[in-house]
Amino acid sequence: MSSTLFRTKKVEQSILDTEEPEHALKKSLSALDLTVFGVGVIIGTGIFVLTGKVAKETAGPAVALSFVVAGVVCALAALCYAEFASTLPVAGSAYTFSYASLGELPAWIIGWDLVLEFALGTAVVAVGWSGYIRSLMDNAGWHLPAALGSREGADGFGFDILAAALVLVLTGILVLGMKLSARVTEVVVAIKVAVVLIVIVAGAFFVKAANYSPFVPEPQPVPAGAGLEAPLLHLIAGWAPSNFGVLGIFTAASVVFFAFIGFDVVATAAEETKNPQRDMPRGILGSLIVCTTLYVAVSIVVTGMQHYSKLSVDAPLADAFKATGHPWFAGVISLGAAVGLITVCMILLLGQTRVFFAMSRDGLLPRFFSRVHPRFRTPHRPTILLGGIIAILAGFTSLSELAELVNIGTLFAFVVVALGVIILRRTRPDLPRSFRTPWVPFLPIVSVLATLWLMLNLPTETWLRFVIWMALGCVVYFLYGRSHSRLGRQEGMTADRTVQHGE
Repeated sequence: MSSTLFRTKKVEQSILDTEEPEHALKKSLSALDLTVFGVGVIIGTGIFVLTGKVAKETAGPAVALSFVVAGVVCALAALCYAEFASTLPVAGSAYTFSYASLGELPAWIIGWDLVLEFALGTAVVAVGWSGYIRSLMDNAGWHLPAALGSREGADGFGFDILAAALVLVLTGILVLGMKLSARVTEVVVAIKVAVVLIVIVAGAFFVKAANYSPFVPEPQPVPAGAGLEAPLLHLIAGWAPSNFGVLGIFTAASVVFFAFIGFDVVATAAEETKNPQRDMPRGILGSLIVCTTLYVAVSIVVTGMQHYSKLSVDAPLADAFKATGHPWFAGVISLGAAVGLITVCMILLLGQTRVFFAMSRDGLLPRFFSRVHPRFRTPHRPTILLGGIIAILAGFTSLSELAELVNIGTLFAFVVVALGVIILRRTRPDLPRSFRTPWVPFLPIVSVLATLWLMLNLPTETWLRFVIWMALGCVVYFLYGRSHSRLGRQEGMTADRTVQHGE
């Protein structure tokens, strides 16, 4: 039984499956498209909120170094993703990589994990976007009925119509074609980056050197909390984090790391890339470099405009501009955040549909969802299904407590991909690799350890929810996926022919 649970799908077979006419996606993306996708999904409200919040509470002006540390951790994972995505340019990202290296059950688990991660991520972002739009509408004197506003604190029936509408519109764009999605993303990302650059350049004129002193504030030990809200590391080893000081830089890095989540979604578009061997590494690493640079620049500006101890928690960058006598920049920041969340939402939805599509093409989910649209060459069936479910989820559900599942799901995928690189190097050293992760196995091992450290800093209740979802996934696999697996059926047919031939 264990041999069937860990049977691997050959890289050559995975690539061959992408050439079946009814299940083949259209190749239309370039390195620039992939980089824009990465920047579009990584940069969200975090750049406007998280930078100041972490500076005030955890690292002081040294938060810029925290972004560098987090960027390095992400770069370790990105190098592993780049090797896999260029060697195995097939939709599905970490799911497909796992199938080729770790086996069917681990692949199913990571695919199940990614489906949850991207679904919750899309819904959470859509709800956040809705909040920004309602705020802008209120400022203009336009008010939605209470029943069609936010579910947070709703009394009686409530449906977030704006969040649901955004998901449905983006679903339609994704059905109509990847190139159209890329063009929409390019326009929105251009606006978003322009707003970020305006904030950086304008804020630079209000920087005071005195605000950087001390650059690394004196350390302040803090209690880690108790019960299920405490980090898992605290329950296991009694370790408590430290604010400020050198350790505060690393504590802050575990927080700001989540502002980088999203570059892995680029790998889900490998099958739709014109030259994946060349362009996937460029897109993944390029988007990470651009976003790290912008994050560091914003953190330097915000801590230079206002002393870290005086920064607000809810809207630090906007309030820093108000403190310098330029309140209208708050509107610019809100506009940038609202526009930026559109691409975050769309690319997360894109990633989820590609993982679902890849799993259905392998038979682990119903094959009905693996047929592409005859004209647009997009996986329209899973896109419409998942878009509808997420729209309902975003409209009816309060998701604030579930948001951290997105984080642990992404980190889990990082661990699996890093391990997969090591294993595939040993089992298939003959594979042509246009991009090779350097210093294997040392670098992937460091990536695994760094990622596990961040996972252990997540609340225990997040781990419990994650384990429950994974257990449910295993039940689905054994009830459906294992018996419908195309790889399993092919192996069964081969065994039958061997027996018949022997007889």
